[in-house]
Amino acid sequence: MPWVTEHFPERADLDACVTCGLCLPVCPTFRLTGDEAASPRGRIAAIAAVDAGVIEVDDRFDAVTSFCLQCRACETACPSMVPYGDIIEGARSEVAVQLPSSVPRARRFAVEHVLRWPTLLRLVTMVTALLQRMGVLRWLPVVGPQAVGLRTLPVRSRTVREGSWGDPSHPEVMLFAGCVADAWFSDIHRAAIDVLVAAGYHVTVPADQTCCGALAAHSGLADAARSMARTNARSLAGTAPIVVDVAGCGAHLKGYARNDIDGIGERTRDITEFIAQAIDVGRLPELPSTSHPVAVMDPCHLEHGQRITAEPRRIVEAAGHVVVDVDPGGLCCGAAGLYQLDHPETGGTLGVRKADAVRDTGARVVAAANAGCEIQLRRFLGSGYDVRHPVEIYAAALEATGRLIRARP
Repeated sequence: MPWVTEHFPERADLDACVTCGLCLPVCPTFRLTGDEAASPRGRIAAIAAVDAGVIEVDDRFDAVTSFCLQCRACETACPSMVPYGDIIEGARSEVAVQLPSSVPRARRFAVEHVLRWPTLLRLVTMVTALLQRMGVLRWLPVVGPQAVGLRTLPVRSRTVREGSWGDPSHPEVMLFAGCVADAWFSDIHRAAIDVLVAAGYHVTVPADQTCCGALAAHSGLADAARSMARTNARSLAGTAPIVVDVAGCGAHLKGYARNDIDGIGERTRDITEFIAQAIDVGRLPELPSTSHPVAVMDPCHLEHGQRITAEPRRIVEAAGHVVVDVDPGGLCCGAAGLYQLDHPETGGTLGVRKADAVRDTGARVVAAANAGCEIQLRRFLGSGYDVRHPVEIYAAALEATGRLIRARP
C-alpha cells in the first residue's frame, strides 16, 4: 500500500465520487484556473491513483492537494455526498509524513506548540506587533476588533481562557475559547458571553482548553490534531452544550468523531444557532428596526461545514438591521486558515473578489461569523468598513437599547 499512516482516505469514500462535475462551478481554484487537477474530482482522482499504486506521494501530488482551500463547497454541491473534507485531510496527512519538508519547520512548530500554549501565543503576538510597527509583515492585517499593536496587546485580563459568568442556577453552556480566537478576537467571546447570560444561561469556560486542531489537520499534522482533540475532550467533558463562536473551530469540533472522540461533536453548537434559537423562543428580544443595512457574508465552514446560513441573518434582523446578502453562493474569501502563506496570489485574488462583492452591497457594516474571514475582509476592504461577528452586532444593539448588562465573572 502507498499509504503509511492510519489517516489515509478510505477507498469507499474515493469510489463515491462519480465524476459528475457538479463540484466544478463551486470550486474556487477550478474557477480561477480551469485546471482539472485544481478541482475536487481531479484531486480525488489523484488520491485514488495513489491508493491504487499508480502514482506516488511526491512533490506533484503535494502541489495538487495543497492548492485546495478546503472550503468544502464541493460537499454542498455533491449529490453523492462524498466526504471530501475527510479525504483531503487524509491525503494531506500522508504528504506531511512522507514529505516532511512540505510543512516548513516554523509552521510545524507554530501549529504543534504555539497554538497549544496561550502564553507563548501572546508572546508571538507581541513579536508580530513589534515587527508590524517596524514595517515588517505588512501582509498580516490588523486582527480582531483592536489592532494587534503594543497599546492593545492581548493580555490575560482581556482573554477568557477560563471562568464562569451568570447565575449558576441557570442552564449551563460551555464556551469554547480556542487559541487565536481568544488571543486576537476576545471581544467576540465577550459579546457571546454577554448575550448568553442575557438569554438566561450560566456560561462556563472550562480550564485547560487548547486549539481545536483545525489548522493542524488542514496542514496534514493529523497526530497533533488528534492530540488537541483529546485535550479538549477532557476539558469539555460533561453534558452541557458546547458553544463555539468561530465557524472553523465549530466545524472541526463537530467532526471530532473522525478522531475517535465521541460526545463532543453531538454537543457542539455554533453560537449563531444557539442565539437564533434563543430569539425564536423569546429568551432574547427582537429590537425595533433601524433600517440600517448590514452585509452578511457566509463563511465556508459555517455554510458548507455546518450547513448554517439562516441563523446569522436571523440575529442581524433581530438586532434591528436590514440584511443584505454578500455574493450569495459565491466563492471562498481566500482566508482558509494558513492558505495565504502558501498561495498568497490565489488567496489574494479571492480576497479582492469578496471585498468587491461587499462593496457592491453598499453596506458599511459586515457580519462574518469566522475569525479568518474577518481578517481577510479587513485586509482587503480597508478603512471605512466595520467587520464584526453577528453576535457582536446583536450585543451592541442590545446595549444601545439598555437591554444588556455586560457580564462579569
